[in-house]
Amino acid sequence: MAKLRYFDAGNSINAREVPVAAHSEFLRTGKITRTRSHWLAEERRYLSHDEVAERTGRKLETAGAKTHQHINGFHHSIQFPKMLFHRTLQDSPHLGYCHVTAARTKFARYQDVSWAFYIANFYADIGDNDNFFQQIDVKYSRMYFAVAIKPGEHTPEKMTIDRSVRGNGLLFRTDDPQIAIRNVLLLGARNEQLREIIRQL
Repeated sequence: MAKLRYFDAGNSINAREVPVAAHSEFLRTGKITRTRSHWLAEERRYLSHDEVAERTGRKLETAGAKTHQHINGFHHSIQFPKMLFHRTLQDSPHLGYCHVTAARTKFARYQDVSWAFYIANFYADIGDNDNFFQQIDVKYSRMYFAVAIKPGEHTPEKMTIDRSVRGNGLLFRTDDPQIAIRNVLLLGARNEQLREIIRQL
């Protein structure tokens, strides 16, 4: 696959603001346009993959911070630690995901499950092997998901997906932010009474 190239769209001129040709504007209005955009065509400034990854990371962490604020604003008895960090995909630095928070809970028939909540700027399946994502679909602008985690044994990562929970470790996945927040709150609720209130939202 060819390596993707990125350019700074902020430097490009909006076609609606600029007439097709400077001479046609003069013939139409009799005015000589002195703006620089009529004299020289702006050159595209191409961005390195590191620059794209940095911009993507900033956007992801901003979205993660807002989501964390929404979650912790629900009820004083359900508070999650703010644990923001992001990763971008190696060959596509405009795609990435952000870790928002992590906790431990009793989940269905599992007594003590450690889990992590993420936001991604694409939609995908959680991979069965070392690939974290499979079948990436960029039609959706966001994906919210939580996975069961455990300490990494033979990997450079400190934590890995605990695939003994539900076969693939995935606790939930959605593109709807309201459903995602409700699911995180259900995971963090301390008792069944609070869970019932959250389910009715």
